[in-house]
Amino acid sequence: MPPSTADRSSLGLLATVFAVFLTALQTRTAGALKIQQAFASPNRTNNFVVDAVSRRVYLAAVNSLYQLNATLAREVETRTGPVLDNPLCHAPQLPQTMCEHQKTLTDNHNKLLALDRAQGVLLACGSVYQGFCELRSMDNVSRVAVKFPQDGATVFPSMLNIVANHENASTVGLVFRSHGGAPRLLVAATYTGMGTEYFSNNHSKEDLRFENTPEIAIRSLNTKDLGRLFTYDINPSEDNVFKIKQEVKQKNKLSFVHAFVHKNYSYIAINNDANTGLKESQPNSILARICLDDPRKSAESRKLTESYIQMGIQCGSNGNIYNRLLSIYPVDISAQSAARPEPYLFGVFARAGGQSAVCAFRVADVEERIRQGRRNCSNGPNSDVQVLDSVIQGSGAECERKGAIKLQEEQLNCGAAHLQHPLALRRPLRAQPIYEALGLSSIAVDNVHNHTVVFLGTSWGRLRKVRYLNITLCYIIPHVLVANEPVHHFMTFDPSDHNYLYLMTTHHFLRVQVSVCGLYSSCSECLSAGDAHCGWCTLERRCSVQKDCSSGTQGRSWISTGDSVQQCPSMTITPSEISRSAHMRCGIICLCLDHVTVPVAIMVNRVPVVSGRFIIYECKRTGEIHLNTANGSDFWKGLRRQMCNDVCVCVCAVEVYSCSAGDSDCSQCWGRQAQGHMCVWCENSCQQQEQCHSITTRCPDPHIQKVEPLSGPLAGGTLLTVQGRNLGHSAAHLNVYIGSVPCSILPQYYTVSVRLVCETGASWEQMSDRVTVSVAGKAVGVSKDFFSFVVRASLLPQQGPLAGGTRLTIQGKSLDAGSTVNVKINQTQNCTVFIGGRSISVTGYGFDLVQSVRMEVSGVGQTSCSCVSSTLIVCQSPAASQSQQAKAHFYLNEVLYRGEDASPSGRGPDEDEEPQADAFQFEYVEDPQFYTANKEKLIKHHPGEPLILIINKGPSELDLTLQEYSVTIGSDLCDITFHNEQLFHCTINRSLSASTGELPVTVCVGHFRKVIAMVQMGGGSELAIVVSIVVCCVLLLLCTVALVVYCTKSRRAERYWQKTLLQMEEMESQIRDEIRKGFAELQTDMTDLTKELSRTQGIPFLEYKQFVTRTFFPKMCSDYERRLVQPVYENNPLGPRALSETHPLLQDWQSSNRMRPNLDEGITLFSTLLNNKHFLVTFVHALEQQKDFAVRDRCNLASLLTIALHGKLEYYTSIMKDLLVDLIDASASKNPKLMLRRTESVVEKMVTNWMSICMYSYLKETVGEPFFLLLCAIKQQINKGSTDAITGKARYTLNEEWLLRENVETKPQNIHVSFQGFGMDSVSVRVMNTDTIGQVKDKILEAFYKNLPFSQWPREEDVDLEWFPEGRSSRILQDLDDTSVMEDGRKKLNTVFHYQIPDGASLAMSMKDNRENTLGRAKDLDTEKYVHLVLPHDELTESRRSHRHSHRKKVLPEIYLTRLLSTKGTLQKFLDDLFQAILSIPPEKPPLAVKYFFDFLEEQADKRGITDPDTLHIWKTNSLPLRFWVNILKNPQFVFDIDKTDHMDACLSVIAQAFIDACSLSDLQLGKDSPTNKLLYAKEIPEYKKRVQCYYKQIQEMAPLSEQEMNAHLAEESRRYRNEFNTNLALMEVYKYAKKYRNQVVSALDSSPTARRTQLQHKFEQVIALVEDNIYECSSEA
Repeated sequence: MPPSTADRSSLGLLATVFAVFLTALQTRTAGALKIQQAFASPNRTNNFVVDAVSRRVYLAAVNSLYQLNATLAREVETRTGPVLDNPLCHAPQLPQTMCEHQKTLTDNHNKLLALDRAQGVLLACGSVYQGFCELRSMDNVSRVAVKFPQDGATVFPSMLNIVANHENASTVGLVFRSHGGAPRLLVAATYTGMGTEYFSNNHSKEDLRFENTPEIAIRSLNTKDLGRLFTYDINPSEDNVFKIKQEVKQKNKLSFVHAFVHKNYSYIAINNDANTGLKESQPNSILARICLDDPRKSAESRKLTESYIQMGIQCGSNGNIYNRLLSIYPVDISAQSAARPEPYLFGVFARAGGQSAVCAFRVADVEERIRQGRRNCSNGPNSDVQVLDSVIQGSGAECERKGAIKLQEEQLNCGAAHLQHPLALRRPLRAQPIYEALGLSSIAVDNVHNHTVVFLGTSWGRLRKVRYLNITLCYIIPHVLVANEPVHHFMTFDPSDHNYLYLMTTHHFLRVQVSVCGLYSSCSECLSAGDAHCGWCTLERRCSVQKDCSSGTQGRSWISTGDSVQQCPSMTITPSEISRSAHMRCGIICLCLDHVTVPVAIMVNRVPVVSGRFIIYECKRTGEIHLNTANGSDFWKGLRRQMCNDVCVCVCAVEVYSCSAGDSDCSQCWGRQAQGHMCVWCENSCQQQEQCHSITTRCPDPHIQKVEPLSGPLAGGTLLTVQGRNLGHSAAHLNVYIGSVPCSILPQYYTVSVRLVCETGASWEQMSDRVTVSVAGKAVGVSKDFFSFVVRASLLPQQGPLAGGTRLTIQGKSLDAGSTVNVKINQTQNCTVFIGGRSISVTGYGFDLVQSVRMEVSGVGQTSCSCVSSTLIVCQSPAASQSQQAKAHFYLNEVLYRGEDASPSGRGPDEDEEPQADAFQFEYVEDPQFYTANKEKLIKHHPGEPLILIINKGPSELDLTLQEYSVTIGSDLCDITFHNEQLFHCTINRSLSASTGELPVTVCVGHFRKVIAMVQMGGGSELAIVVSIVVCCVLLLLCTVALVVYCTKSRRAERYWQKTLLQMEEMESQIRDEIRKGFAELQTDMTDLTKELSRTQGIPFLEYKQFVTRTFFPKMCSDYERRLVQPVYENNPLGPRALSETHPLLQDWQSSNRMRPNLDEGITLFSTLLNNKHFLVTFVHALEQQKDFAVRDRCNLASLLTIALHGKLEYYTSIMKDLLVDLIDASASKNPKLMLRRTESVVEKMVTNWMSICMYSYLKETVGEPFFLLLCAIKQQINKGSTDAITGKARYTLNEEWLLRENVETKPQNIHVSFQGFGMDSVSVRVMNTDTIGQVKDKILEAFYKNLPFSQWPREEDVDLEWFPEGRSSRILQDLDDTSVMEDGRKKLNTVFHYQIPDGASLAMSMKDNRENTLGRAKDLDTEKYVHLVLPHDELTESRRSHRHSHRKKVLPEIYLTRLLSTKGTLQKFLDDLFQAILSIPPEKPPLAVKYFFDFLEEQADKRGITDPDTLHIWKTNSLPLRFWVNILKNPQFVFDIDKTDHMDACLSVIAQAFIDACSLSDLQLGKDSPTNKLLYAKEIPEYKKRVQCYYKQIQEMAPLSEQEMNAHLAEESRRYRNEFNTNLALMEVYKYAKKYRNQVVSALDSSPTARRTQLQHKFEQVIALVEDNIYECSSEA
């Protein structure tokens, strides 16, 4: 509801009153801020850092680095630029780097400045050389402390490209300590590569920072390990970085504001500039947190992205949002009702139009939001948190449920490797503005006596001091710093004294005193001023900060602003009036008055702490006075009428003292007698006179501790201060001399015993001597320091402008001599003392008073000007990059010119308004164009002849005058003799400086220089003939040399070609021999294998029920088997065997009738409902319409329905057909070729299950044997060569990614092994000498258990292998033990060759007692710590290996791709047999289900008029080959009880891909860049396609199958496997879905007339009531 007119009037009046109040408050307290010291930088400032120990300040500016002392005096200055650089060139520190781009002088903008005091280095990083960093000495920044990179060291671009390489790009960073105190650098830099506004013309091939500079990185900063300096620290991979993917960098334009540490966390404040301009009401500020390593722990470092989490921070709400963060400051403050200070984050935010605000955020809220976000993400997809999939090192695209795992506190705060990362909270943390103003740019906050004091810098050079109490605004104090220079966004307090604030503007660095308490003279003024820093020092009777009050720590001796004015000291005297006749014990003073007012004061060290007064009057003559009169003055008038000459008044003074109080010495003690104190020096202490029996009258000699200043002028007059002990007890007894020069004591500044001040006399000459103090001519003290008399000089210039700004230079030595420095002009005006293009004409007057002139053009640059006369200034215009309008400002004596109307009083504009200055409009236009008359580039000229050039001018808007042109020919100036708007003539009548060669014709206009032609200096005809002959000879010689070189290279190329042919023939012969040998070996091995199969129990087929559970529930089965980490073994006469576990769906149903008495009845009724076709179809459709019913749920429901209806397969088939008809109808209206392509619906998974049930017999009886032989062949082929136990790569494989691309020398050998407890003799096992012990164990277990299913085999980790060498004791063989060797910084796994096990050695295997100290599977080991045969293939490793093994024969890794052909050739026969078995129809056992289903598809196509044969082919392919056979080919563990290794899985993927390509209708477009997995079988694919077409045709030609025949077949399948599954459990799982979507199912049933007629809804509600009875009490609903 809008306010009424009266309300608005009231609000306006209130605002006016408040404004008047603030104005008065600001006027009264404007002096509460004071610039203590200042340092001016000629270049723009960038960064600064303060050393808390030495109090030095390090200031970085463009091209300069300064080292300042505590008073901001310059100690060291060093230049850091400009340097020759190009943003498209690598840093020159990179060895052997070349750059084809031209380098120019480039300014070096400092991007990062950080201290590491432990190592004594200052880190300084600049924008040049792609963001290069230097480590400089803290004691002298001009000296490089650590040279990096070292000469000859290995350097990568990622070690050099650290910060942003552009002046406008942001960088923040900090130094911290990691595990064991290792120094590390956290740095965040804006990406400036391809596609950004920083280098818009950059291309990807020239983007030198794309692969090397992440957005956030943690780097090593250990100067003791220079080889890893500035690397990503954890390992050579980029695990310790936060890097945005290239394709989404446009959506993540990160601009970093500040980085700081709180607890063990690093916070980074960021703005995402990609969101700027989209919605002003949406925030784009981000607060990110990273967990830092605890230096007290020695655990491994965590990855940066594991702990990274970010959230938005929003200042404002409801459309009043400040969406860009400018500055942030962390601080502990006392807020609201908090018992103690708690951490807050204060930030300055801005929005369009220059409006800004301050918001405060509790760090506790940030931490709780982070913990809750990680907790939510561990529970699955969540609307409050998301995974940043834009980060390369991220874990995934969405949150995943981690089961019932409860996250620990450490995991909630910092994440973990197994949790999703990095994370981003979707909802921003919001706060309301606590202060709003225009142009805020920076913030610093301090907690002062439970008050929050905020310092705010502005964009036009102001500093505001704002005090809050419980986040409530109390007062504002403004102060002008440097006009028109914005305050840098980072400010900090002096580490040793928070009463001083360091801040930086564009060209100045300031140390500001945040409180000037001496402005207030009384207690009431001090406390009512509202300055939280100030308080009333009671015993010293002054306003000061607490630390300056010597007794401030004592109770009530310092009163803070938080106390009221009533707490000021006061005195009340009772009674306030005393009669003369009263009994008084004091001295009597007689005055002829009727009354007197007596002042009373309590003094401490002669300082009156509190005062008052009382009145004494004569009582004898007041009897006639009425005391109850209304006017008190009448009483005194009557009393005065009664006055008498003999009236006497009593005045008394009372002083209370203690002789022993304070730290008194002998002189102080005797000095108290002058105050009337009865104190004497007795036994080294001050005591009362009556208590002392041995009085000491002579005091020790004076002891001088300090003398200042230590120099002064010869004329004397310096106030010399001497401090010490026993400096006398009276100024009259003291004499002070400097050598022979006397120094006159100033009694008013004398403090008994401890301090004296004297004025030096004049000295006749320069001298230095000690200071001597004598007391009464007896006791003498001499100083350790020398005082010097020195000479000073004059100052220049002698005049200056009235506006001020003139710099006076005092020349001479020892300018700091004396006690004070004060320069006055005319004894009145104070002077600030400093220790230590195109020509633009500016007209005016009084320019002879100007010392320096500078012109600044907005958006272009600045330039220095010169004063030609008192009325003319000439400036050179700076160069611009394009045509534009610009404004020019002039600075006279570094003071901005504001026009003639500027106030001479020095009073600036209003504090809250941005100051305005007079500006002059400039227009930049295109550069002028010049060319010769005929536009020739070469002009011939003979020496001695005059030269006249006609130079034409192109169109230009510059209106250039004749004086602005100049033309030079070589170094000679050409005279311009004629000039108009189109051309000018240039003439030289004298001889040129050069008589031969070519001279450039250069036209100059301001800074513009252009060579328009060349003048060729020619001689006579004889010279031309000589030159022609010489040129011909040179050409003939060059042709001869070229011919010789050509012939030599031709012969060399021919020899190289012949050598290459020989190498290729040799390689071809080696490949041919290898294939022939491998094929022969494999045929022999497979023949033996076939014979072995016939002698054993045969193929280890899984039982039907196990086949069904693994096929229907692949993920559940894999998770179920993964939980079986520790197998249980039983003793068997034939050897120990592992006990198999039973799947839950294969166990007996155990209902809890006691807990749910109606459960069985409910399940039975639910089974009856599922056998109702209309209910089941409606039920499936209702669930599929739910958005949260995911694909996994659909597949699970289909499999559960298959188990539940397994006893009625004919009914299940009819349901499947009805649902399939609905799917076909939906697909036919869109794209029918996409039907059954994926498993995204319930019916598609039902088809898969139906095919698995119907094809099991065919699979087992026809395809099983060739499939199993292929698996054995693959395993046999892999074991023939070396296999890396860690990476899994092998010499023989079908998959390129698993190929061992090195020539590892290996040798087979046989060993004899006996198994303890196994009912057979020792067996001979064939192993390779490169096999690890784990690989040897696997081969031994296979030899002993080859006739048993794999599920009964012991695991390799559960057995021990013992070797019995001859003549030595036995030893246990392990992959890792004390004998393991190191290779390339990794521990190498032990092999047969490592143990030197000979051929035919005897070994023994036995079961382990426990597995507590087992290493685990070798494939799970970290490749960065362990190695077997080869190292991981990355560029770093490859470069090191090539350098280390340069003596080996160099072979390209691609040459080993021929091993794929070798493996393919040896396996080809087995693969052909398998495909033949799949794609053939045995007459004795035709696949009836395939014929039935294909006929059904053809019938549905005919009904819908689909005549395209390709569509029908795709339907058949999607339903059988791709849906069933490919699943079997990729997962042999669904059919056989075998061990499917990762390497075998990779080979089967290649075979499955070949089968998929054979079933496809599209022609493969293969080339040299195609993947090898497709190229390997490209030759055989056409033949396989013919087989598929023939198979489909044979199925079509089979006799049709009636419904009765198919139902009989299905009934037989149901009967054969009856009671194999726990159907009640499956029904219970289906019921859970029914319960979850109860309302949706009821709604679907209610909308169906058939369901209402048969009361299906009522029956469904009855099922829920029965099942949930006694738990949810739902019986009443039924």
